[in-house]
Amino acid sequence: MAKPVSIEVWNPNGKYRVISTKPMPGTRWINLLIQQDCRVEICTEKKTILSVEDIIALIGNKCDGVIGQLTEDWGDTLFAALSRAGGKAFSNMAVGYNNVDVNAANKYGVAVGNTPGVLTETTAELAASLSLAAARRIVEADEFMRAGLYDGWLPHLFVGNLLKGQTVGVIGAGRIGSAYARMMVEGFKMNLIYYDLYQATRLEKFVTAYGEFLKSNGEQPVYWKRASSMDEVLREADVISLHPILDKTTYHLINKERLATMKKEAILVNCSRGPVVDEVALVEHLKQNPMFRVGLDVFEDEPFMKPGLAEMKNAVVVPHIASASKWTREGMATLAALNVLGKIKGYPIWGDPNQVAPFLNENAPPPAACPSIVNAKALGLPVSKL
Repeated sequence: MAKPVSIEVWNPNGKYRVISTKPMPGTRWINLLIQQDCRVEICTEKKTILSVEDIIALIGNKCDGVIGQLTEDWGDTLFAALSRAGGKAFSNMAVGYNNVDVNAANKYGVAVGNTPGVLTETTAELAASLSLAAARRIVEADEFMRAGLYDGWLPHLFVGNLLKGQTVGVIGAGRIGSAYARMMVEGFKMNLIYYDLYQATRLEKFVTAYGEFLKSNGEQPVYWKRASSMDEVLREADVISLHPILDKTTYHLINKERLATMKKEAILVNCSRGPVVDEVALVEHLKQNPMFRVGLDVFEDEPFMKPGLAEMKNAVVVPHIASASKWTREGMATLAALNVLGKIKGYPIWGDPNQVAPFLNENAPPPAACPSIVNAKALGLPVSKL
């Protein structure tokens, strides 16, 4: 028998029962569900990560849909429980869904939602922040000041790297990778080298136009280059940001051998997925190369770091906060809620999950559609004509 889990209830007489496994930012998502006759139950249990047993207790005997988190193990057990309770909708409050067994969801006829289209700029901003923090040794300097060690200016105190005129490398020039590249090129006048299976035409045009603008104003222009291999980026770039998907081909994409090909004073940034980097190899590389620096938002075995990483002064580490801007997190909550609501109400699927502005407009009702259902095709769900 599962232990009862503490909850907060909104609209207790609502027709449809929707569970959120965590309190989420903002209230719009709650109001949108209430307006469509949903009883909303929010788990208030003081646990960072809920167990499968906790979530089964939340689902209970009747549940129409669940909004969950990427820290939860959504596999056969949970989808079976949701299906038994009459539920046909689940949404991650995240763009990624590595924690979800989509085949299991298909087996039980449960739609799986995610929240793309709202994280691009905020994730790119954090990658840029980590790049700058690592380059200028900001975290080290902050700790130094707080420890009361500063007793006067010194010529060699926390000397870091100048970004202007250097080369930024991007591996994976999709929406987030391209947004990051534009920030670094325009913000710091860096040249660009990128690797992607597909040509980033819009990014290339942007860098070309910006280079021409600088030249017309008597400044040194910037240039772009599309690398023929990822290793070319690693060899040539001064700052490298990783933006690939995570699959079998990108697991430990950055390993001991590839770290060895990078410049001794290079900066590596990862805001994509933790297992893209062999963290054990990275720790050893940081030990052997004190001028090599890294900025990490994600980790191989979250929420844990590999032994030794926390002690590395040349590593800037933050707890998976790439999407943690107020606007973005509230938008993610809204999209996740509308994914679940849309399936409950029988709405079709939005045509482009990356164009979600109509769902986030607080001055108008959201479209009658599910913003993003990753297994829509497998379940044969119709696409909206809106």
